Amino acid sequence: MSSSMNFESTRRRLTEKQADTVDRLTKAAVEVLREEGFAGLTVRSVAGIAGVAPATAYTYFSSKEHLVAEVFWRRLAASPQPVDEGLDRTGRVVAVLRHIALLVADEPELAGAVTNALLGRDPDVEHLRARIGLEIRDRLATALGDGHDPDVLEALELLYAGGLVRAGMGYGSYAQFADRLETSAKLILE
Repeated sequence: MSSSMNFESTRRRLTEKQADTVDRLTKAAVEVLREEGFAGLTVRSVAGIAGVAPATAYTYFSSKEHLVAEVFWRRLAASPQPVDEGLDRTGRVVAVLRHIALLVADEPELAGAVTNALLGRDPDVEHLRARIGLEIRDRLATALGDGHDPDVLEALELLYAGGLVRAGMGYGSYAQFADRLETSAKLILE
């Protein structure tokens, strides 16, 4: 993650000390999710684990959905684009979709929480959802290459979003979701 990303927040620019607090809160959120799941997650419990006052946590995160969406945004933003390695267009797109799908696959409680959080109506979540969507769109557009069909790009975005909801609803694991994305992307692209 670039140093400018460390200081970026959905609500305001952060000093180094504030960025450290936000980092501790996002790490603590993952700890609470592992132990309690999304239903047991509260901003107050995360603040306790992070060693900050609940009021301080609420200055950065308006809700537990906002906090979880931030965790996913940070993981996505910090993750590199999959390496091209001479792949064709379909291979590049599949690599991008698989990479994004597997960002939280090894943490089922976090994965389910991300789906719930990103569906939230909180304005801070809506802001992050837009940033996440733009990042995924940019990665897919790059994988498709210059002169790509915008309808194909939108179909791939819908594929990813629909798959994320299905996985979050428990219709398979996130690893299975990644495999299914590959199969479906090939149907669209070939």
